[in-house]
Amino acid sequence: MHVVLVEPEIPANTGNVARLCVATGSTLHLVRPLGFFLSDPKVQRAGLDYWKYLDLQVHDCFDDFLESANPHRVFLVETGGLHLYSEVEYEPDDYLVFGSETKGLNQNIINNFQNNVITLPQKNVRSLNLSNTVSIVVYEAWRQLGFI
Repeated sequence: MHVVLVEPEIPANTGNVARLCVATGSTLHLVRPLGFFLSDPKVQRAGLDYWKYLDLQVHDCFDDFLESANPHRVFLVETGGLHLYSEVEYEPDDYLVFGSETKGLNQNIINNFQNNVITLPQKNVRSLNLSNTVSIVVYEAWRQLGFI
């Protein structure tokens, strides 16, 4: 499983996602620009002492990510997506793409993958916290794969 954070802005969210990726055996892809330095104490603190176990790849832009990762299946997680995250039949090498905390994903990215935009149901809020959203989707995918 691959988790892709496109232009994340909040260090603690990225640190939490990094720890989640270690816990689930997922690769974390960060797409620049980042709203912080990876050496930021808030990022490091949220990831605890698990950074050395993380499979981390950093990409200069989304096109660079697509070129270097060459993903077979990509699912964008975005408010207002066409399908619920729980309706997808996940495969081990899927790429789950999440946008920045304040902007979400660029419309051009959404347009390129418009049939693979998934969402989480929610009431009374515009969106959930990024690291919470990543956790929900990754654990559903991992559950479907038998926690292997």
